[in-house]
Amino acid sequence: MKIVIAGAGEVGFHLAKLLSFESQDITLIDVDKDRIAYADTHLDIRTIRGDTTSIAVLKEARIDSTDLIIAVTASETTNITVCVLAKQMGAKRTIARISNTEFIANQEVAGFKKFGIDELISPESLAASEIELLLNQSAFNDSYEFENGALTMVGTSLSRTASFVGKSVKEAARIFPSLHFMPIAIQREGTQYTLIPRGDTIFKEGDQVYFMTVKGGVEELYKLTGKAKQQIKNVMILGGSKIGYKTARDLCSHNFNVKLVEKDSDKAFDLAEKLPKTLVINGDGRNVELLEEENIYDMDAFIAVTGNSETNIMSCLVAKSKSVKKTIALVENMDYFQLSHSIGIDTLINKKLLAANNIFRYIRKGDVVAMTKLNNMNAELLEFIAKPNSKVIGKRIKDLDFPRSATIGGIVRDGEGIIALGENKIQVGDRIVVCCLLRSINKVERMFI
Repeated sequence: MKIVIAGAGEVGFHLAKLLSFESQDITLIDVDKDRIAYADTHLDIRTIRGDTTSIAVLKEARIDSTDLIIAVTASETTNITVCVLAKQMGAKRTIARISNTEFIANQEVAGFKKFGIDELISPESLAASEIELLLNQSAFNDSYEFENGALTMVGTSLSRTASFVGKSVKEAARIFPSLHFMPIAIQREGTQYTLIPRGDTIFKEGDQVYFMTVKGGVEELYKLTGKAKQQIKNVMILGGSKIGYKTARDLCSHNFNVKLVEKDSDKAFDLAEKLPKTLVINGDGRNVELLEEENIYDMDAFIAVTGNSETNIMSCLVAKSKSVKKTIALVENMDYFQLSHSIGIDTLINKKLLAANNIFRYIRKGDVVAMTKLNNMNAELLEFIAKPNSKVIGKRIKDLDFPRSATIGGIVRDGEGIIALGENKIQVGDRIVVCCLLRSINKVERMFI
């Protein structure tokens, strides 16, 4: 696939890096010479230095034969302009990064597709949604919903009290036959090795396990993993960034009690006007005395979303030391993901990764409608629509020639989630959620083309 990425900032560079690993034909455009020079020396891609809205530059990028253009500069007006121009010049599909979430909520009214923009994404909005979902599934450290919750993926670290620690997947299934979930991926404690569980796979204490559940299955998981469902009501947010603002606004609309700490006085007053239901505090959130004065002991969750990853991590550790149940830190450095559980932070989120997950489904073959990468694991969750000519149609799951490094976690049929068992037959129109290691993605995709 020929892909042009406009903007070599954090999101653009990260996308180019991920796509270059998959041998896609990538062209990266940016006006900043340092960014382009860095990308040129670190990635096996074509780079062009120039204005992304220049018709001459787009022609140089051979936009007329491009399958997908992704505009992810820091300016949403630039991104919209690039996509409109590219579509008129022959690009097949366009994606624009925007910061105004009103555009996403009113895509049909504004008629963006008529202008030539096929999809809008907002990394900040994706991060805010991820935070809210994590608070709702408070005992788990990772989660993702398919088809409005018909299927939900949750990740958790197994404690000694989990009912099935020491048992194989088969044994657990026999002991708990009526359960509405199944394991889809495991990472052993202290390793970087991702395992797709089979019947003889043993659950061990300290495993990071990802489960696929249907509605009601999450409640069962709480009991069996020994996790207590924590009621999250009082939330403190550190940082009045776009993510901080969107998170506070969304949580207040769902009746959470929110305090937001912002260091910059002008920004704090501006946020106080925009967020009448949020208590905005002007102060340095790294100051332990300030946090204690604002009753951090009474908080159920602490969310650090400043522009500094180290500040976010350290402040979450302080919150954890004050007995806050749930801590979430925004980080930019992907390497930090490996540290989150070992140092005591519940969840790390990265807006580059969230944006990449959202965009990747346009690159995957087959009819992929949703996709997410599992945190700190070399596995992906892909949601396919089973088409009439797909190789999987009419076959039982146990009869499919599926690679051992992949598993079907669940099926959404007529809006209802089904946990995938060997006897289930796949029908036309089914939405199939597959968890697979990176090496097996191509084989899995071919089965759904």
